[in-house]
Amino acid sequence: MLALSALATMDHIPGTDISLTVPYAAEGPGPMFNTLGEQDNVPVVEISGEPVDETAGALEMTTVSVRTNMTLAQAMGRWLTTGDTLVPIEQVFPPDMSEKEIEQSNQQAFTSSEAAATVAAMNHLGRPVQIVVADTIEDSAAVDHIEAEDVIIAVDGQPVDQPGQVQEQVRAKSPGEEITLTVRRGGDEVEETIPLGENPQDPGAPMLGILMTSEPTDGIDVEYNLQDVGGPSAGMIFSLAVIDKLSPGELNGGRHVAGTGTISEDGTVGPIGGIVHKVRAAEEKGTELCLAPADNCLEAISRDHGGMVIAKVTTLDDAITAMADFDAGRDVEVCS
Repeated sequence: MLALSALATMDHIPGTDISLTVPYAAEGPGPMFNTLGEQDNVPVVEISGEPVDETAGALEMTTVSVRTNMTLAQAMGRWLTTGDTLVPIEQVFPPDMSEKEIEQSNQQAFTSSEAAATVAAMNHLGRPVQIVVADTIEDSAAVDHIEAEDVIIAVDGQPVDQPGQVQEQVRAKSPGEEITLTVRRGGDEVEETIPLGENPQDPGAPMLGILMTSEPTDGIDVEYNLQDVGGPSAGMIFSLAVIDKLSPGELNGGRHVAGTGTISEDGTVGPIGGIVHKVRAAEEKGTELCLAPADNCLEAISRDHGGMVIAKVTTLDDAITAMADFDAGRDVEVCS
């Protein structure tokens, strides 16, 4: 029995490089983060430059855990006993991308999500924003032209104030074409003309190679302090946390609310992956109301979710309305 147990947990044949792991990953419920609270003694959503309103309850960001390098016995064990989902490993780690490229892609998605969350929140609150360069991507076209902390004010002479506008201008061109960015650097206004590169993950598509975020222009600074979390699915809940902290009253009615969904600068909420595991995590933590993207609704309610209400959300305003209706005891538009 001991020998069989050891064989089941070995990831290679002893004395060889022959792997015993299966080409699958197990996806299951990941940790949740209250975006109104703290992580490692630092606010998850940190706002400075203006007093923030008191908050209560929770606006939980849900995540999916991913396990790899499993033996067949371990993979089957997770599938049979935990409710995890087994997916081909290439869905998690595309074979045409290196580990560094995957990490870089996830970080880009998370940074873009943070920027969109800030823009969507500021649009809801009626506050102006500006585009700030967070970093440049190694070996990209922007290196030696654009610097971190540059404020982008125009592209090819057209004024811009949201990252999506810059992305649209880039996508309208081809690799090798030039693009001119007007940036505010320190106290100076600088023009940089840059030949666009090619996106290694999308051959034929142009790439500038900058990570952009958004900052309000009225002295408010918004920082998102979560490490080792990637992807775009925190966007909606980040926006809601910013709005709650910068507006009077409790957006969630002081209740325990969780949610997931991408966010666009115009406030549109988009679908995400792993919704069944996020719903399960929320239900197990005692969440009262879960905000789910409309496009994920059927999957969200495909498993038992106890007495937790799962609201159908298409826009940021839908999410705010759902929380207000739930708190007031009114009917909520639910996934069905």
